Amino acid sequence: MRHLFIINPAAGKKDSTQRLLDQIKAVFPDGAEVAFTQTAGDATQLAAQAAQSGAQVRIYACGGDGTLNEVVNGAAGWANAAVTNVPKGTGNDFLRLFGPNAARAFSDLAALRDGPQTQVDLIACNERLGIDIVCAGVDAWVAADIPRFKALPLVSGTGAYLLALVLHMCKGISRPMTVEMGPIRYSGGVTILCVCNGRYYGGGFMPMGDAQPDDGVLDMLLVPKVKRATFVRLLGAYARGRYKSYPEIIWDYHGQSATISAPHELVAVVDGEPMRSKQFTIRLSEKKIAFFYPAGMFWR
Repeated sequence: MRHLFIINPAAGKKDSTQRLLDQIKAVFPDGAEVAFTQTAGDATQLAAQAAQSGAQVRIYACGGDGTLNEVVNGAAGWANAAVTNVPKGTGNDFLRLFGPNAARAFSDLAALRDGPQTQVDLIACNERLGIDIVCAGVDAWVAADIPRFKALPLVSGTGAYLLALVLHMCKGISRPMTVEMGPIRYSGGVTILCVCNGRYYGGGFMPMGDAQPDDGVLDMLLVPKVKRATFVRLLGAYARGRYKSYPEIIWDYHGQSATISAPHELVAVVDGEPMRSKQFTIRLSEKKIAFFYPAGMFWR
């Protein structure tokens, strides 16, 4: 079994990379492979090379959600490859579905090395795969602006989300688009659209607390144009997964695909990574990924 650590040295605090290297040396005395990313796309290329070698390999995405997303895109569909996320970045939303102690548990390299693995679903958004959540409303515009707020001193992941949210509330919280998801056909202003395989995004917001990443179903929420006061009033409930309490303005659909389009450019964010196009097809991918995790933990 190969063990490949793909490390994003720009993620996390300055000394986190050396600490991680010391842990790898201690847990893998016979050696493990280590590769560092330098630019966007490097993690995808490294993961693809490892998967395509044909050898059984466990790939450790060491960084945030973006690093995990890149590794997933490189290794998806290869039966010999399994991936996990060693939390090194400021945002590790996919891991939150494993519980409040997930960050600590997934930092235990020995537990990860010996942990079980299972097949999980993936979302395809145009040409990109995601393991967690795709969003395309104000939540997407906010997510696209989170990195610049995270760079501010003393600003957490949730704090960056809230600052970006305030910015876009001032600009306007709805954009016109056409959305098709199952029996729902809607054209007009859209405030929030999210398609969930995982449960958390935006530094801890949980729109769909009952989403299961291995059930072959994508859980979708659509909030049409609403007033700012309504949005502010319902934001807390939305963030806690209480969408069923507001069926008149939070529409849900549980299926396998959705499409969105507009005459102007739209933003869709896949696992925190923004994409831009006038049309997006979001669907359950035919590819899956093996995800490994510490023994004793599970998302159900």
